[in-house]
Amino acid sequence: MKNILVPIGSSENAQSHLQYAIDFAKTFEAKLYVVQIYNVFTKAGTMMNVDKIIERESLEFLNNLVSNVDDKGVDIAIRSLKGSLVDTLELASKTADIDLILIEPRTTSIKDSVYLGKTSGKIIKQTDIPALIVPEGYTFKPATTILMAIKSAVIKKKGVLNPLKSVQDTFKSAINLLLVKTPYHKDGDFDVKDDLKTLMSSISTTENATTFQGVLEHFQSHNPDMLCVVRRRRGFFAKKWEKNTILKKDFHSSIPVLVLSGLK
Repeated sequence: MKNILVPIGSSENAQSHLQYAIDFAKTFEAKLYVVQIYNVFTKAGTMMNVDKIIERESLEFLNNLVSNVDDKGVDIAIRSLKGSLVDTLELASKTADIDLILIEPRTTSIKDSVYLGKTSGKIIKQTDIPALIVPEGYTFKPATTILMAIKSAVIKKKGVLNPLKSVQDTFKSAINLLLVKTPYHKDGDFDVKDDLKTLMSSISTTENATTFQGVLEHFQSHNPDMLCVVRRRRGFFAKKWEKNTILKKDFHSSIPVLVLSGLK
């Protein structure tokens, strides 16, 4: 894991989130791309160069933010980018060969009932970039125990496990696989192939209405430092994807959540 992308919003948690990202990148000896994305809609005939003003203010904000954290010698690139959120993040990820994007659960939402706000929810819902959701105010620590919860172990996409492998190699993590049998279960879903099996310290099964309910049932017994889930059409965040926001009553986590791109 060599290139990590950190979108910065306007939340009060921005500094804490950036410090976590720096600590995380330091461990992997990775380069950190700190970006802020803006979009401008101007009326015809506007004389003022709004783009330049916003770009300048954005860069000033990011530089000030970086100056107020301990960079620990991490290589940090600061960028202010104009465009739509999803398209700009995907382009930036391809250009910089990004391995992982670190996001805050809430960036602009002030509602205590919200886990993923509109911005973070849109990133999880509409991109296929591997992501790490870091709880607000969370202090970095190595993920020595990881709980991976999936409802199907069928892997067709090449390299989808790379972020998980990288985390395991760096932190020497024990990964416990929880196979959750849901109403969508199909024959062969629990056939764990060697590329996944070799990463696991243990494999267990449970039967629940949703993957998240399976996590809730087994969370305390595993006591993980990190949760790992995957994107899929009917996967972990399926019903929560009808809107960009995800409420805490539907899902929340007090530990970082590694979201892999879909296995298929």
